[in-house]
Amino acid sequence: MSSFIVLGAQWGDEGKGKMTDFLAEGADVVVRFQGGNNAGHTVEVGDKQYKLHLIPSGILYGNKLNVIGNGVVLDPKAFFDELDYLEGLGVTVSPENLIVSDRAQVIMPYHKVLDALKERARGKNDIGTTGKGIGPCYTDKVERSGIRVCDLMHKEVFKEKLQANIEAKNEYITKVLGGDALDFDSIYEEYNRLAERLRPYVEDISVKVYDAIKAGKKVLFEGAQGMLLDIDYGTYPYVTSSNTIAGGVCTGAGIGPTLISSAIGIAKAYTTRVGKGPFPTELNDETGEWIRTKGHEYGVTTGRARRCGWLDLVILKTTARVCGLTSFAVTKIDTLAGLEKIKVCVGYKFNGKVVDYFPASLEDLAACEPVYEEFDGWDDSVADARSYEELPENAKLYLKRIEEFTGVKIAIISVGPRRDQTMVVGDI
Repeated sequence: MSSFIVLGAQWGDEGKGKMTDFLAEGADVVVRFQGGNNAGHTVEVGDKQYKLHLIPSGILYGNKLNVIGNGVVLDPKAFFDELDYLEGLGVTVSPENLIVSDRAQVIMPYHKVLDALKERARGKNDIGTTGKGIGPCYTDKVERSGIRVCDLMHKEVFKEKLQANIEAKNEYITKVLGGDALDFDSIYEEYNRLAERLRPYVEDISVKVYDAIKAGKKVLFEGAQGMLLDIDYGTYPYVTSSNTIAGGVCTGAGIGPTLISSAIGIAKAYTTRVGKGPFPTELNDETGEWIRTKGHEYGVTTGRARRCGWLDLVILKTTARVCGLTSFAVTKIDTLAGLEKIKVCVGYKFNGKVVDYFPASLEDLAACEPVYEEFDGWDDSVADARSYEELPENAKLYLKRIEEFTGVKIAIISVGPRRDQTMVVGDI
């Protein structure tokens, strides 16, 4: 039995797409367990680049089963747009290599409308949502008024639920938020067409994944976003609406914790985040802009510039604890090449003492002053390394400090965006 989790150890954008693609080569099944099309993965294979939002990264291999779990909120239109995009690039996508949970919640047009109108109503207190309808869809799920994929498969059930929801949502949209009412008939007709196209892909994914694990197949669970965007353990309220931590696998894929053997956290060699919220190591200077430019730090889904800062080991230590990490994959050490000095945060000064954990309160976090250690930098030759021994000595010292502080070993090091710029240096 071998099943493992790949998740983001920071605020997302750590390189999970590349790492999942790299690790998927040795997997039989790749499962996306949470989130929606508000996140994006970029994978480079040879001279081709693929941008994925909903469909698991394992789809780029023709012989893997890819699974969209019940913890994902599914926008059927976005799903088929991505499917068509991949097929246009020569990727084979069919119910033979891609299945969707019948329990996944469906993003409806009113979710997107509510997302935009609510964000506008927040004014200066906006959260920075992508506007994809993710939050409102998860809200309906918890409120128990959501429409699931299995409901789409039954026209009369779908009609009854949609009528009730449209009536309730229109009342709120028009009278509270000042928006325009949505038309039931056009939505019903459109989603019935989408449902018929979706039908061949729909399965009880918990059964499929369980059977695969019991049959001795290797299952990779792929997370979206990062630990600090988790609805419970992230920088609330500047978070996503799902559990991005390792525990989200159990609820998002219908698999018990005893069936999971390991968890690898993907960590960028520096720190980035998108949108609002405290960021202790943020660099609002020439160095921060240099990192952003060299690292191409712009969102795959939104195109927004990412905020950049030094590596924060307090964050990585917190992720290791909350997610039970067994190893790290460190990406983008090539981006830092060329800096004479590189800093790493090893604690926060807070209320007169130094702490090495991430506080819950944003007010407390904003009051934290990072405590830094400084390292000598390395040059661009790091991108040519294909083994640990070939890395510059200063880069090795930097990586060793990550292991020492977090208590978690590094299993993979990435020195560039391509598959061949990835080295395995330990057990996952």
